[in-house]
Amino acid sequence: MPNSRLLPTHIQQEVQRLAEQQVQPLCAYLYDLNALELHIKQMRHVLPRNVELFYAAKANPSAPILRTLAPYVDGFEAASGGELTHLHQQQLNQPLIFGGPGKMPSELKQAIELNVDAIHVESLTELQRIGILTEELNRPASIFLRMNIDIGDITLSKLAMGGKPTPFGLDENELNNALIYLRDFPLIKLKGFHFHLMSHQLDVKRHLALMQRYFQVVKSWKNTFSLDELTINLGGGMGINYQDPKQHFPWMEFCDKLEFLIAKEQLQDWTLRFECGRYISAFCGYYVMEVLDIKQNLGENFVIARGGTHHFRTPAAQNHDHPFSIVESNLKPEISHSISHATATLVGQLCTPKDVLARNQYIEHIDIGDYVIFSLAGAYAWNISHQNFLMHEPPVFHYF
Repeated sequence: MPNSRLLPTHIQQEVQRLAEQQVQPLCAYLYDLNALELHIKQMRHVLPRNVELFYAAKANPSAPILRTLAPYVDGFEAASGGELTHLHQQQLNQPLIFGGPGKMPSELKQAIELNVDAIHVESLTELQRIGILTEELNRPASIFLRMNIDIGDITLSKLAMGGKPTPFGLDENELNNALIYLRDFPLIKLKGFHFHLMSHQLDVKRHLALMQRYFQVVKSWKNTFSLDELTINLGGGMGINYQDPKQHFPWMEFCDKLEFLIAKEQLQDWTLRFECGRYISAFCGYYVMEVLDIKQNLGENFVIARGGTHHFRTPAAQNHDHPFSIVESNLKPEISHSISHATATLVGQLCTPKDVLARNQYIEHIDIGDYVIFSLAGAYAWNISHQNFLMHEPPVFHYF
């Protein structure tokens, strides 16, 4: 894992180039926009023809990321009023959808006034609020009902958003009441149903079983309640394997088998939709920390580098040792304290023992002034971090 040969040459060169421009030791996020564009094009290419692909902006809402993705996605998903405002301001010329629990009335009003493609309704209360707003504003609203359903013997993934009691979505027992409410609010259009029961999914067979469950339950509801044409939002949750980068969710295999499943369930004429975040943007990002100190404490080596989990919370949030590479600096360090063929724990500058990015990792060679580069840092990284803790300066953000 900690081998610079695993890192693309152009990334190593970009790190060196960026470091030469800095007065202070380097701490930076690098985003490879060409790699992001290639990745999203490949994802789109293998999707079944009746499946849309939205980007969940919560994964990484930075403007260059959004602009790179805009020509290749069918729209963007926001999970707050702030994200809605941000996406609208970017003028991406793509539909917006609005999800997430606990939406404030002001946010629902904002979504209706922006004429979003759909609001994902999480509760009967939320449905009533939307109904009242459509009457007050005399404006229509399109919705998906987000459902939490029993998934039988399908095993849940590492992070379950449903299939068990959670704050997300309507209980299936509430569906009849939701449809009754809709009769009272003619300005609300039911576009379909939204499911997002699993995140960090790595198993194709399990995810296909989940898709089949969604298909069958929606077809059953359509017949039982005599519903019009429906779209099914299948959520996202395709996983990144931070422990073994060779074992990410196999998107191509999944899409190939999904096409057969769609035909088997006779859904070729239905519109289906994914809203992926992590799986789209994680690969394009790198978090770079320049080594400030190397020390031994009670028999364990510590590599202390500029930055930390206040910038890059991913490993702490996911409770893993994050994959990294080491690139030797072109500059000779004023003070050398190298270690070779040894294990070390990689930490940042925070006054907490929890500021650990990778623990007890084998390192071929590292010295003060070298660069530790954490890959798979393009999603749920900077934007989920406690950025103001200790008031360190933010990292440099470099898009290329």
